Amino acid sequence: MIKTYFKTAIRSLLKNKVFTLIHISGLAIGISASLVIYLLVSFHLGFDKFEKDKDRIFRVVSNFNFSGEEFHNSGVTSPMGDAIRKELTGLEIVVPFRTYNEDTRVSVPYKDETHPALFKKQGDIIFTDQSFFDLLGYEWLAGSRDKALIKPYQVVITESLSKKYFPSLSASNVIGQELIFNDTVRTMVTGIVKDIKANTDFTFSTFISRATLENTSLKPDDWNEWNNTNSASQLLVKLTAGTPVLKIEKGMYQLYEKYRKKDKDDHSSQNFSLQPLSDLHFNAAYGGYALPLANKPTLYSLMSVAVFLLLLACINFINLSTANATHRAKEIGIRKTLGSSRKQLIAQFLTETFMLTLVATVLSLVLVPLLLKIFEDFIPKELHFDPIHQPDLFLFLSILVMIVTFLSGLYPAMVLSGYKPVLVLKNQAYANTGRTRSSWLRKSLSVSQFVIAQVFIMATILVSKQINYSINSDQGFKKEAILNLTTSFYDSVKANKYLLAEKIKALPGVKMVSMCTNPPSSNSTWSSTLKYADGKKEVETNVQLKYGDSNYIRLYGLKIVAGNGITQSDTVNAFVINETYAHILGFHQPENAIGKYIEWNRKQIPIVGVVADFHEMSMHESIKPLAIGSMAKYSRTISIALQSEDHTGNKWNNTINQIEKIWKEIYPKDDFEYTFFDEQIAKYYTQEQHISDLLKWATGLAVFISSLGLLGLVIYSTNIRTKEIGVRKVLGASVTQIVSLISKEFILLISIAFLIATPVAYTVMHKWLQNFAYPTSISWWIFILGLGIMVIVASITLAYQTIRAAKSNPVKSLKFE
Repeated sequence: MIKTYFKTAIRSLLKNKVFTLIHISGLAIGISASLVIYLLVSFHLGFDKFEKDKDRIFRVVSNFNFSGEEFHNSGVTSPMGDAIRKELTGLEIVVPFRTYNEDTRVSVPYKDETHPALFKKQGDIIFTDQSFFDLLGYEWLAGSRDKALIKPYQVVITESLSKKYFPSLSASNVIGQELIFNDTVRTMVTGIVKDIKANTDFTFSTFISRATLENTSLKPDDWNEWNNTNSASQLLVKLTAGTPVLKIEKGMYQLYEKYRKKDKDDHSSQNFSLQPLSDLHFNAAYGGYALPLANKPTLYSLMSVAVFLLLLACINFINLSTANATHRAKEIGIRKTLGSSRKQLIAQFLTETFMLTLVATVLSLVLVPLLLKIFEDFIPKELHFDPIHQPDLFLFLSILVMIVTFLSGLYPAMVLSGYKPVLVLKNQAYANTGRTRSSWLRKSLSVSQFVIAQVFIMATILVSKQINYSINSDQGFKKEAILNLTTSFYDSVKANKYLLAEKIKALPGVKMVSMCTNPPSSNSTWSSTLKYADGKKEVETNVQLKYGDSNYIRLYGLKIVAGNGITQSDTVNAFVINETYAHILGFHQPENAIGKYIEWNRKQIPIVGVVADFHEMSMHESIKPLAIGSMAKYSRTISIALQSEDHTGNKWNNTINQIEKIWKEIYPKDDFEYTFFDEQIAKYYTQEQHISDLLKWATGLAVFISSLGLLGLVIYSTNIRTKEIGVRKVLGASVTQIVSLISKEFILLISIAFLIATPVAYTVMHKWLQNFAYPTSISWWIFILGLGIMVIVASITLAYQTIRAAKSNPVKSLKFE
């Protein structure tokens, strides 16, 4: 029986090649989209699932409150790790470690002592001890876990790094070899561990003994400092079974209060939280380590997109199947006359649907690599598509095939198997089954398609509008034709950066040069608590700090609304504040702030100027209180304003080549790297750009699938109204009148869908815009444009079939009447 079902299904599908092709195309698109999104979601949700007792592993993070404003830091005070090891109970493993500079040079002298192999920009380096390997369960390939990180200047590396640094040596032979970090830290390899293959945020590959920091001149200034919190000082803990999280958090706070230096003028507060391992990959408030973090709401939104696209494909299948029912009515009548039961017919039609879905699934496996390539900027490079070695993928596809077969095939199977043989053989199936123009379910499904498609269209328009607004609106500073480069962190000759700036300033293609810590808008933040006393009350504020020279304000076009700019100095001797900070201090007129003093680092610093507010970070963030000073020793960034007439590209290239030549003269060992300030601003909205690209893709698919569904509906409509069209033509109706008659009910469906889609789209867009402190407006034309695009696409879809039906010869349609 099953063999007969499959043979009959193949014969039927080959007979209706056009409809079969449309069915497969719609389903393949929906399944491909679902498969890509499943790969992405399962990749991110699968992070750090391999650790033993992972539900008892936490990262300790810090929370601050400055004058009512909350701040978060992934690090802890440096002495906390050793203190909780000695003084707190309920902890099975305590792992203090310290991250190292990402821009690290590693020299490997095993072949040539005088000319060692040099590896630049090496990251994923930490200072730790053997407890780190106990917590995460690394597999050792060489060396002793108990002895590898006991003494200063010992280092353990991963297998992949061992092959990179020592390609001709086995793991056991790498033991005892030397690695030199930044030309100063000479270490000996004492262990090789296997790389973690599972998805993890712990991507570290170089582990230097913590004793190297503790017992040498490399010890950080804050090593024993309880009052400073540094994000480089990290702490992981594993609780003993049954230990309450609250107990450990309370114990850490008590230790902090016990050892920190108390200041009666300090009104800030600090506490510690245990961040679960499962939260590490998603919580942007604390940040991760190396990999970009994922966003759970975004993942859930992607899952919704997958569901909607799959639903559209299923609705499309239903509409096309029922539209083609007229061609199968007599087949059903004959089968029933010959003894086929309704259950057998339903099984037959479900078998056809299953085969179509199966073919579409196979086709989707071919399309997925192409989609992954198209969206490679959005897809993590660690994500791999390998159906043979991913059993979960096979399980997902199997379940998906069953669900799609059931959702797509059941309703058409019920409709087709319900035809009465007497009526269909008399060619009266549609006249007497109650499934004529009152086919409300079919029309409801089409309206649902149009609602989803229009919501996608409107959302795509709004996201593009917000990105354009964020990048191109006036942000309070000049960003065009400004190039930034950062001088070497390891340069022992401090005068080199000044020499570099002077030589660049002399180039004909350069308008102005400024030395600063970072540009006006930057992801790199530096803040401190500043105090102002007006004799009645004291105002304590956490203020963003930026340092620059006397050209800084002019180069970036910051608008001075009162007072003067800053003058270059080795130490801060004056502040220029922004309007937001002036208002917080109680000065509603900016000029009233001039000459007042702010306490910073126990020194009184005068306010010499006020600048108009500008966006210090992306438009996700509100403008914060800011003070600009001058501190030459911290200024490593050189901002270069290029001549505006050099915007022709080649001239800029000439100037940049000249800058690179000067750089190589002063920093021969360092790579020349630069960024344009406007491109740096655009990178703030990379995630939004990815969302926009994804929405455009989803919108295109939704509109295409909806068009296929509309095509099915118009075919169905013209089939059942063939004789009506013939009669109208005999009575004198023109082609235009008939096309208008057929089309208007579909335009009505799109209009109904518009009325439903508009409030849905508005709600979704309004919620998304809440992620921005400065959102664009939800303009009325977004909705009208969405409707217009849908009407144009529908009109194009309707045109061929309706005109063809209107031009048909009425003699042929009426000859059997």
